[in-house]
Amino acid sequence: MATGYTDPQRRERILATTLELIAQEGIAGVSHRKIAARAGVPLGSMTYHFHGIDEVLREAFRHFTDHIVALTDTHLTELADQDQARTAVVDLIHVLSDGTRRDFVLIQELYTLATREAYYRELVQRWTAHTRSRLEAHFDPDTACQLDALIKGLALHRSLLTTPHDSALTFDAVTRITTIRGGGVAGGRLERPRNTEPSNARDE
Repeated sequence: MATGYTDPQRRERILATTLELIAQEGIAGVSHRKIAARAGVPLGSMTYHFHGIDEVLREAFRHFTDHIVALTDTHLTELADQDQARTAVVDLIHVLSDGTRRDFVLIQELYTLATREAYYRELVQRWTAHTRSRLEAHFDPDTACQLDALIKGLALHRSLLTTPHDSALTFDAVTRITTIRGGGVAGGRLERPRNTEPSNARDE
C-alpha cells in the first residue's frame, strides 16, 4: 500500500472528500474516521498529513475559496467595456445560484464559520477583495462594493427560490446599480438631493 509520501494525491483527495462530506452532512458530520473511510485512505494518513481536524477543515475551505476565486476570474477578466462587465456579473450570479448543490451549501457553511472564527472571515474577505478588484477594472470602488454585495446576496436569494429564474431581472438589478440616474457625480459618488427643510416641518 502506498504511504502518504509515495501518494502525493492522497492529501488532495482527503480535502476533496472533506468538502463533499461537509456538503452532505454539515460540519458536525465530519470526523477523521468518516473522511478516511470515504476517501479510501488509512486512518493514520489523516494525522500524517494534518495536525488535527481543525487543520483539515481550514485547508478544505481554503481550497474551496480558491475554486470560487477562479470561478470569479473566469467571468470577470478580459472584459472590453462596462456592457460586457454587466453581462459578466449577471452570468456570475446565475452560475453561483444555479450551480451544484455542493457549492451552494459550502458557501453557506463558510459564511456561518466566518461569523465565529477569524480564519474563515479572512477567507471571505480575501474572496471579497479579489472580486472587488476585478470589478474595479470597470466600475468605481463604491459601485464595485455594491456589485459584490449584490453578487453574494442575490446568488443566495435565488438559490433558495423554487420559482423559475429570470436573468432579465438580475440584469435590471445590475444595471440599476451601475447606472447613474438623476443628480450629479462627485468623485464617483451619486449626489443625493439635499432637503432644504425637514419633511415634518410645519407651515408657519
